[in-house]
Amino acid sequence: MATSEAILQVLLPHHHRSDLCTNNLNSVHKIKANVNNTRIKSPVSMQVHSCSRISQNRRRVYGLRSRDGVYHEKTNVGRLESMGCKCQRDEGVSGLTAEDQNETWFKGKASRPTSIPVNGTSSAPSIEEYEDEVGTTKDRLDKGRANVIEDEAWNFLRNSIVYYCNNPVGTIAANDPSNISILNYDHVFIRDFIPSGIAFLLKGEYDIVRNFILHTLQLQSWEKTMDCYSPGQGLMPASFKVRTVPLDGDSSATEDILDPDFGEAAIGRVAPVDSGLWWIILLRAYGKYSGDLSLQERVDVQTGIKMILKLCLADGFDMFPTLLVTDGSCMIDRRMGIHGHPLEIQALFYSALLGAREMLASEDGSADLIRALNNRLVALSFHIREYYWIDMRKINEIYRYKTEEYSYDAVNKFNIYPDQIPSWLVEFMPSKGGYLIGNLQPAHMDFRFFSLGNLWSIISSLATLEQSHAILDLIEAKWAELVADMPFKICYPALEGQEWQIITGSDPKNTPWSYHNGGSWPTLLWQLTVACIKMNRPEVALKAVEVAERRISLDKWPEYYDTKRARFIGKQARLYQTWSIAGYLVAKLLLANPSAAKILVNEEDSELENAFSCMISANPRRKRGRRRQRFII
Repeated sequence: MATSEAILQVLLPHHHRSDLCTNNLNSVHKIKANVNNTRIKSPVSMQVHSCSRISQNRRRVYGLRSRDGVYHEKTNVGRLESMGCKCQRDEGVSGLTAEDQNETWFKGKASRPTSIPVNGTSSAPSIEEYEDEVGTTKDRLDKGRANVIEDEAWNFLRNSIVYYCNNPVGTIAANDPSNISILNYDHVFIRDFIPSGIAFLLKGEYDIVRNFILHTLQLQSWEKTMDCYSPGQGLMPASFKVRTVPLDGDSSATEDILDPDFGEAAIGRVAPVDSGLWWIILLRAYGKYSGDLSLQERVDVQTGIKMILKLCLADGFDMFPTLLVTDGSCMIDRRMGIHGHPLEIQALFYSALLGAREMLASEDGSADLIRALNNRLVALSFHIREYYWIDMRKINEIYRYKTEEYSYDAVNKFNIYPDQIPSWLVEFMPSKGGYLIGNLQPAHMDFRFFSLGNLWSIISSLATLEQSHAILDLIEAKWAELVADMPFKICYPALEGQEWQIITGSDPKNTPWSYHNGGSWPTLLWQLTVACIKMNRPEVALKAVEVAERRISLDKWPEYYDTKRARFIGKQARLYQTWSIAGYLVAKLLLANPSAAKILVNEEDSELENAFSCMISANPRRKRGRRRQRFII
């Protein structure tokens, strides 16, 4: 035992809490002395309109005060300091500090009986006792280190909070003090806030999520134009930023405004199709976990849901039930060849439709919308499950496809040429497992594995039960390719050579195995965790979390990682990326309380299953009839 005690003293690290929060507090006190105190105070209210001001010379803006009188974008205020820092530690984050945990652990060790000397000689531990002792030590050290990482993550997450009218309304995308090029990383992004919002919900902090939902809803109705053209009213912004401007009529005072970006200022000028879908998903999660259904029952919220649905369900020229979008309209927001009908958008679309159906109030004015919604759900699920799914059997079927079939009962409906099957796919596809392809268009199948689309297809039940298990089987079989040294590959494989040049336009940020082109994104941990919990396979997510914990904190919470095995921090990755932090926290919280995952999961109801079965039994390759059959639930 003396030997094992000595080993403990060497192995056990002495963790120290970061002084970041304390330093920020001192900085905030110094800043307060320099802030203009003549600013007019506006009353605090949960009603968005109570904080509003209307300017004649610019777009409508909403006045606000930052928390504790510390205003954003003052000349002498740093970004981290202006967001406000909760230096008083929240007791709900962790019951013990790192020092407390170490102290308790030592006390536990000190109270254990040591070996009794026999004839003046200490009895040495057996090999089995020694191995058990070392194994227990390692387990406790790993657990203690994980607790310290969680505490650090919560500190960084709280430091990223943005305040509006003295209320928290979101978190900035990144808080990297080492990067002087801010771009739009100081914005509150809709998609980026989702893991932050889920983390706060799981900690019982509902206000920030409620405020975020209401303020982004207010921004939905803003006028949005680019080159004299306006998109549909239901479009939600990609992000918004809190800005400080002089108060009208009083040069000695200032006010803060919310400035949204609907894509008219984004790189590439692409509208964020996924923002409205994520907004509905978060709204449903808020109601399920907080029990506050009054928010989704509000007239303005019901109107917001309907506007998003009408925009998504609008008739067009497309023959498919999938949403037709441009490149860069979702998490992959740069040119990556996903234009058309990308899986990620379809999975979020399906989840949002199911969530909206739950939340829409039953009234005469909603009957037609609900009917259209139900019809789309059946058609969308059939289309994705039938035509996007591939496994070894399906690949062999495509390999033997006949082409140029002109008939209503064609087998190769989309005229896919067998030569499109890439050589890497035959090696990548395991004998047990499969996945949903990234995109499907006439004469084109994008065989790349897109992680978010596949994971959310499991969560939303867009994939069948068998397909969902097969996707997780593939992830386990291809762990070295999809996880390796840091979870999780955003897509696999990367575009390289001439293919990269043509499809990305030689994008210097999306070089092979970097950023969206095969980079590894820690934020995907939380989607992986929800999917694994739903399929009762949490050990897969736990293994991925343990991989991330080895280095994510040491690497300062990067946005993404580069190389095939995620060995390098991304060459242009921001550090202290908020959704990397929040994604890790959500994964840990859900693994500790798996039942909470139900706020994000969609279970397929029996009516949808029956309608889908009817479509299968009716033979999807049947000849065209005189009247089109509809499925109304």
